[in-house]
Amino acid sequence: MSRERVIILGATSGMADATARLYAAEGAALVLVGRRADRLEELAADLRARGARAVEVAAIDLADASRAAERLAAWRRGEAVQAVLLFYGVLGDQSRAEVDLGHAREILETDFTSAALWSLAAANLLEAQNSGALVVVGSVAGDRGRQSNYVYGAAKAGLGVLVQGIAHRLALRGSAARAALVKPGFVDTAMTDHMKKGGPLWAKPDAVARMIRKAAGAGGPVVYAPGFWRLIMLVIRVIPAPLFHRRAL
Repeated sequence: MSRERVIILGATSGMADATARLYAAEGAALVLVGRRADRLEELAADLRARGARAVEVAAIDLADASRAAERLAAWRRGEAVQAVLLFYGVLGDQSRAEVDLGHAREILETDFTSAALWSLAAANLLEAQNSGALVVVGSVAGDRGRQSNYVYGAAKAGLGVLVQGIAHRLALRGSAARAALVKPGFVDTAMTDHMKKGGPLWAKPDAVARMIRKAAGAGGPVVYAPGFWRLIMLVIRVIPAPLFHRRAL
């Protein structure tokens, strides 16, 4: 049975739930963090039944990262943290964000500012114990600005650079702690319920969860999920701007 303590930030998302089940099957102790206490308790009961050694829930608004370091230290409960997984975020409405700067600010502060602060606090904790992995779920939307979601994409791009920088920092300092950025493409979750789904580009949360679990153990520092998105986004990044600007992507 695993003695890992795993902290999951944004535990009520579809990908987080699927990843937590993998850890539960290994007997890990889990800390589920999110806003909805009722949903967290439901997940906790399910994960205990699936084999988790212990499950703790913390109902907080992760957009408030003012006590990130303090909270992470408390959730250790005297054990080493083997993984901090960050899933939370908002997609927002691009059209609204273009004219409603308050909405744009909400997207940017949630998806970048607060997530960056949680990531930095987690990196400091893991570096201090000289072990464990920070795994942050970003998005392929951060690879190139597109008219359909560039506010969300900008936040994910910034977060991606930050996580890559953390990974570089830990490597240069010879730390056994590590950081990885997972970039999913289209995933069939509640966040994408407004989109037409189906086809080879869409992945199920369980498939992405396996890649996230693998990234926590080895590989990275950037993982595309599924892997074919690395090639797709490479092509999109190298399309010349005059040609790129002719298509509504």
